[in-house]
Amino acid sequence: MEKELPRNTKVVIIGGGIAGCSVAYHLAKYGWKDVVLLERDQLTSGTTWHAAGLVSQLGPSAAVTKIRKYTTDLYKELEKKTGFSAGLKLNGALSIATTKERWQELQRQATTAQLFDVYVEVLNIDQIKKIYPVINEKDILGGIFMPGDGQADPIGVTNLLAKAAKELGVQIFEKSPVEKIIVKNGRVSGVKVNNKIIECEYLVLATGMWSRQIGEDIGVSIPLYPAEHFYIITEPIKDLPKDLPVLRDFDDSLYLKEDAGKLLVGIFEGKSIPAFSKTNRIPNDFSFGEFPENFDHFEPYLEASFKRVPLLENAGVRKFFSGPESFTPDTNTLLGEVPEISNFFVCCGFNSIGIGSGGGAGKVTAEWMLNGHINEDLFIYDIKRFQKFHSKLKFITERITETLGDLYGMHWPYKQHKTSRNQKLFPYHEELKKMGACFGVSSGYERPLWFALNNEKPEFKYSYNYQNWYPAVEFETKNARKNVGLFDLTAFSKYDLKGQKTHSELQKICTANVKDEIGKTTYTQMLNEDGGIEADLTVVCMDKNYFRIISSAANREHDKFHVLKYLSKEVEFKDVTDEIACLGVFGPKSRSLMLKLSNDDFSNENFKFGTSKKITINNKEIWTQRLSYVGELGFELYIKMNEAREIYNLIVEKGREFNLSNCGMYAMDTMRMEKGYLHWGHDITPEENQYEAGLRFAISYKKNIDFIGKDALLKIRDQKLKKKLIILSLKNNKPGFPLLLHDEPILCDGKIIGRTTSGNYSFNYKKNMAFGYVNLGFEVNSFIGKSLEIEVEKTKHESSIEKQPLHDPENKLLKG
Repeated sequence: MEKELPRNTKVVIIGGGIAGCSVAYHLAKYGWKDVVLLERDQLTSGTTWHAAGLVSQLGPSAAVTKIRKYTTDLYKELEKKTGFSAGLKLNGALSIATTKERWQELQRQATTAQLFDVYVEVLNIDQIKKIYPVINEKDILGGIFMPGDGQADPIGVTNLLAKAAKELGVQIFEKSPVEKIIVKNGRVSGVKVNNKIIECEYLVLATGMWSRQIGEDIGVSIPLYPAEHFYIITEPIKDLPKDLPVLRDFDDSLYLKEDAGKLLVGIFEGKSIPAFSKTNRIPNDFSFGEFPENFDHFEPYLEASFKRVPLLENAGVRKFFSGPESFTPDTNTLLGEVPEISNFFVCCGFNSIGIGSGGGAGKVTAEWMLNGHINEDLFIYDIKRFQKFHSKLKFITERITETLGDLYGMHWPYKQHKTSRNQKLFPYHEELKKMGACFGVSSGYERPLWFALNNEKPEFKYSYNYQNWYPAVEFETKNARKNVGLFDLTAFSKYDLKGQKTHSELQKICTANVKDEIGKTTYTQMLNEDGGIEADLTVVCMDKNYFRIISSAANREHDKFHVLKYLSKEVEFKDVTDEIACLGVFGPKSRSLMLKLSNDDFSNENFKFGTSKKITINNKEIWTQRLSYVGELGFELYIKMNEAREIYNLIVEKGREFNLSNCGMYAMDTMRMEKGYLHWGHDITPEENQYEAGLRFAISYKKNIDFIGKDALLKIRDQKLKKKLIILSLKNNKPGFPLLLHDEPILCDGKIIGRTTSGNYSFNYKKNMAFGYVNLGFEVNSFIGKSLEIEVEKTKHESSIEKQPLHDPENKLLKG
């Protein structure tokens, strides 16, 4: 007798692959047992069933690594609890390098792994041969081996999670396609399935490659699309060792795994093929479908596999597989609540690594739903890192031709995508181009990163050492400190809030005491209920009952979502990011330049630091703020987009007298570190609180409104800090040797005590700089007289603590 669909439930999960079953299990485990999972066909249909099933622990960040480690541990634990096999086979994973640059990358990974308690062995050729005796060692420079990695059976793992979920009370219905998602008053209300309505409070979309089109049908942007993914399975190979680890040959775009006496050879090629290109829509009935063989596309990689593992050349091919795998614009998963509909969560976009991270991703999704936020740095997975244009067909189908290959391509520092560019251009884009701008994407905008000197091509030459743009940044940072620099800030997120209750509601969501006086600015953070830092921003009082929030470019949807979550309907909210350009005129000669541009009073007495007012340039009214993220005397000019080109050209023209230089984002990032300014997403995240980050000055306990996170902060205040942000510099002051980025271990007396969060080279102070957190039990003063080091590529570099920012620690230049 078939089970009856319930009339209502707390949560509906759509999709019975690895993701949906994992979310269901974790919700029930944490106490939300009133959960219904709906699968349109059978569990694992879609993409889960044909996954290669690779399991790896090390990810690009601490939080992602935690997700992957948890996943493997969960599968082991559930196997024991249920007596059901997940097909786990943890013979380790071996990654090899055949180029100097790849060898650097692997050694960086091995170094970072120490922070996350992932055991990694760095191997020479002889050690590689012992672990993988059938390999051809030609051209191999070295490798890294992770003994805790391996593989799992995708169908086995999914059914394991489904069984565990059912035992906790979850109801799973197969052959139950959702016909409609019902939304009322901007909130999930229910679903229609098999002509019946199930009312619900929450919905989780875990529908893999179908997610984009399902979202599109109800106005939700979900940026992913399937590409054709290829692998072969050989006939049984005589004398093939059964304990072979998974082999990753990144430089040849190959992965190989032993499979019951056979070898599976898969590829992540540099240019992929978008699936379903004739209709650009995935058929609803493509449950266990495959694509026709495309041997021409696969053949070069097959030949490369013969060279790497010669016994493959004489092995027969039992199965040639080609099927869809969905990819996102940046090869990272999509998790979290969507901005368009309340209580609508996603758990999809696993980019061919769903089996190895599905367990942890389900856990994080469940925690997100229960708490309304997460206390980990998972912005790289948050769907709100994207905007609506990212899911447009033209953008996403072009981008995935590149992002599939990104998995095994070089993960260069500062790497920029080549596809789907020029989505948003500044009005003066051509002028920037003529000035030698090398562009990068920020919030969809083509933003200058640096300006080429001496008519050189503004192109990256990627490296893990000295950067080819260093001469440009040296010139830009030195000139902005000596004369004046022109920085583009247009991509910064800008939101206007109006209404009688605006100030009181800002007081509720901001930690600082927001100044309610026209022209005054307030630097502040916004927190979640547990005191984690959700946003870093400036609030400006523009007029009576009229305020503007300015936050970083990349966080546009994330910060907007957080503000709207707590804002009442009595406050009018408008995202004005694309309506207003912003130019930063920064440097000791900035005041002199402004006097050439405008007849307004820019004296320190009448235009103090932290204030703002309307000025006139060329008969154009421009809101101007005396602030500077680079730590210099300076002014931010907010200009109507249609007037921005004219004003830009005038600044450049008048600026010649003061040796003005165009400056890019890399110069800005270097200068903000010289000044000791923090960057959300690197130095501050929901994992940190303001006490740990040295932002106590941005907390007001005196204001008469209990701001979000205040109770948690009061508890934190009375406890000993778990970690603390410090500024470090290396004793080796050669630029790019080593290249400091982030997530490098910080050591004291040979023991890891923390990690870096930002790195840069200061040409003004001739120092390799790093910001980082040191862990509990360590006080800054206790380091005095002890040996401090930062480890990069398995090499330790002596460093020392900077007790104050390198540049203008007393703010004399900034406020002068």
